[in-house]
Amino acid sequence: MAAPQTIKIDNIEYVRADARPLTGDMKIVVLDRGFVFVGRVEYSDDSVIITDAKNIRKWGTTRGLGELVNGPLSGTVLDAAGTVIAPKRAMIFTLTVDEQAWKKF
Repeated sequence: MAAPQTIKIDNIEYVRADARPLTGDMKIVVLDRGFVFVGRVEYSDDSVIITDAKNIRKWGTTRGLGELVNGPLSGTVLDAAGTVIAPKRAMIFTLTVDEQAWKKF
């Protein structure tokens, strides 16, 4: 039997974490202090929220970070990071990536 997607307790409905649809565009986000993440990006008033995030520890590129828009390379090292919430002021820039190329990682 499949696990329920929601459960209701005292009239409050709880949604299974892996049942929530992933929203937001997939992007590489460069933050100050050298942190680089890839994941689904959404914005709140003062934060950038990166869900299903992976820290790009090693780029593995020869011509810069832009090479990764079409997916990771053989030398790219990724570390799972879950959900990252950073202040907008820490964001330096973003790159929109090919979602299909990054989907399997």
